[in-house]
Amino acid sequence: MRDTLWDEDRSQIRTGHGPENMATLRNTALNRLRATGATNMAEAVHDLSFEPFTAPLDILGIPR
Repeated sequence: MRDTLWDEDRSQIRTGHGPENMATLRNTALNRLRATGATNMAEAVHDLSFEPFTAPLDILGIPR
């Protein structure tokens, strides 16, 4: 799923702990989306792209 959403196979991050850290962040994002009830991840990520600064805060429950 991560490769479908974020084209992970073409990532240029290849050194140190970078790939592991990015995989962790992407997994966390997917899990948070699932927790909000999203079933179509591509649509959910697309919808979030319209509010890139506030939508992640809403999903994490961080007040603005």
